[in-house]
Amino acid sequence: MGIPAPAVTRWTTAHVDPHGADVTAPLRLLDWEGWGQAPEESDAATLYAYSLLHHDVATHARDAFPVLDSPAGLAAEATVGAQLLQTVSRGDNLALADQLRDWSAELRRH
Repeated sequence: MGIPAPAVTRWTTAHVDPHGADVTAPLRLLDWEGWGQAPEESDAATLYAYSLLHHDVATHARDAFPVLDSPAGLAAEATVGAQLLQTVSRGDNLALADQLRDWSAELRRH
């Protein structure tokens, strides 16, 4: 039951878990211990996901990563959303739970 997942057409090297504490100005990504292969645009989708608690930051992240509106971006968002919802089911990222569910519902409409 459910809907088919968007197709991941390209895997690439990624930070895998970027969030606000991993980003500096000027732009540098820190904390690379979990890097690996992920669907293209996963890092952008992850940064967006972690910004969902702050509407203005989420809007800025969305504007900064227009690639999220592409097929690759949709596949990355679906993947990241599913992964983060799994963390919620294990008791992590509980503050993001409602926003992740809303985001997931929005993605299913695409």
